[in-house]
Amino acid sequence: MDAEQQIEEIRNFSYKKMVTDHTGHNFDHIKRVVKMATKLQKEEKTDKIITIGAAYLHDVADDKLVSDPPKLESEIREFLHGIKLNAEQIEEIMYITHNLSFSKSLSKNPPKLSLAGQVVQDSDRLDAIGAIGITRAIYYGGVNSETIYDPTIKPREKMNKAQYRNLDNETIINHFYEKLLKLTSMMNTTTAKKIALHRQQFMYEFLNEFKSEWISEK
Repeated sequence: MDAEQQIEEIRNFSYKKMVTDHTGHNFDHIKRVVKMATKLQKEEKTDKIITIGAAYLHDVADDKLVSDPPKLESEIREFLHGIKLNAEQIEEIMYITHNLSFSKSLSKNPPKLSLAGQVVQDSDRLDAIGAIGITRAIYYGGVNSETIYDPTIKPREKMNKAQYRNLDNETIINHFYEKLLKLTSMMNTTTAKKIALHRQQFMYEFLNEFKSEWISEK
């Protein structure tokens, strides 16, 4: 089995796992991340199967989406072994998928990703901002019964992972300030930084319009 066939197998595995997601992390999201990762991978000249493989698999065992992440990670490892990836390839893909999330950056010692990991991380974060990012934030907030907006609830600062994942007093609009507007400064690659600047400006325009309309309705 050559690399292209392995990537196709990984795509099919990812599709089966993510096609039924209803939180904004479904296979449409995966395809956009893979498309961006493919672009950045060519520019940064990272290993293709590591980069694209991790892009396809980055949400399969995400602990905010599944109840038993270790079980899913074991399943991914077994699957990658079955399509004849070597031990080094499997370990790098697993390390990337386990450590690229925003919540990992909230720890005292954030994990350091390889360039391939940075490409996947940038690709995932770009899909969290701009027009698509706005839509996904609202969609995820709705699934989790978050309040849309409450001016009396201020955005949280200096959170750890547990605090970030606690949605008890979260609002959809606060999520922009707590995460989405921070992502542009956290991009790794030059191309991602340029794309992020445009998407960030669009989010600012959205927030300004949203608050203007919200105030006018009071």
